[in-house]
Amino acid sequence: MENIAILGATGSIGTSALDVIAQYPDRYHVRVLCANSNVKKLAQLASVWQPELVAVARDDLYKPLLEELAQLGVTHVSVASGTEALRAVAGDPEDDTVIQAVVGAAGVLPSFAAVGAGKRVLMANKESIVCGGDMLMTLARRTGAKILPVDSEHNAIFQCLHAGNEEDACEAKLWLTCSGGPFHARPEIDLEGVTPEMALAHPTWSMGRKITIDSATLMNKGLEVIEAHHLFNKPVEDIGVVIHPQSIVHSMVEFADGAVIAQLGTPSMKTPIAYCLGYPQRIQGSAKRLSLPELGRLDFGKPDLERFPQLAYAYEAARRGQKAAIVLNAANEAGVAAFLESRAGFVDIARVCRAMLDACDDAALASVSDISAIDAEVRQLAQQWLAKNHR
Repeated sequence: MENIAILGATGSIGTSALDVIAQYPDRYHVRVLCANSNVKKLAQLASVWQPELVAVARDDLYKPLLEELAQLGVTHVSVASGTEALRAVAGDPEDDTVIQAVVGAAGVLPSFAAVGAGKRVLMANKESIVCGGDMLMTLARRTGAKILPVDSEHNAIFQCLHAGNEEDACEAKLWLTCSGGPFHARPEIDLEGVTPEMALAHPTWSMGRKITIDSATLMNKGLEVIEAHHLFNKPVEDIGVVIHPQSIVHSMVEFADGAVIAQLGTPSMKTPIAYCLGYPQRIQGSAKRLSLPELGRLDFGKPDLERFPQLAYAYEAARRGQKAAIVLNAANEAGVAAFLESRAGFVDIARVCRAMLDACDDAALASVSDISAIDAEVRQLAQQWLAKNHR
């Protein structure tokens, strides 16, 4: 029986993971469930899954979580709160696998804890690799931790690379597919007037609010470029992005002989989650099966970097190094939060990212603690910039 801790259990990745795990009650034991703030849903999940421990990232929600658990008659479970609790959970030797589905930079330190403990980490928190960079990958090599990518694009590349040997993989070019979000194919829409409701209407994927906005700006794809750069040890020049609005081809690998291997499937996160859970064995993910005759056609195109510059900013940050990647991610998170709260416009997200990158030096980081320090500083500066420059 494999013990599993799920960080971000109440989000879309966490709930999809639980749907997959439910099919294998004799194989997986959900020992820990963690959430950021949704204590009501966390308590409901605890009543169903009967974990040994539940944790909430915010200290102020410890008592409300206890109350929710008591209302549901869940009294046997241990309860923890705070960011340190999440780090402790991630590194707990009792768990074999950590599903890292925390959204944003808040997931970085728990990821370091899980990797430092040599765990098998199902990584859905792309910010951990974007901000952790070579430091996280070096730690994984040292501890023997296995990082399995849950993002559909990186999971697809991971699968496609198995079509060649190690030498073939070194010479291959990676192609990340991108839906384009709700605005890429609609040049008539003035991005200055985009509302949160418009940006959250993703045409193919059902995701959390922050990731959906990132998809609309193409920042999500930019973060994935940086992530692929580290996950697969590739120079950014060997990582391309292609618009694919149907979201059926999840990504591709182009080998030196010109052969292109692609991974296809319906747009469901259950497929990559199941692949990672069962790896190297394939298990059922319960996603809808793909029918190419029903699709009829698959379309591809180039991303518009002038209209959606954040993808270009991500390539720039990847070339500049770890600090630039941290700065870009923090500025973006601040911009997205402000946009969702109507404190900034849609295009202000890209503008604040540009401003923070322009102000960033490329000094090397001395330790993991530098990641949190830079992140906090940039968030504060970005909020100040947005308050002053929001149109």
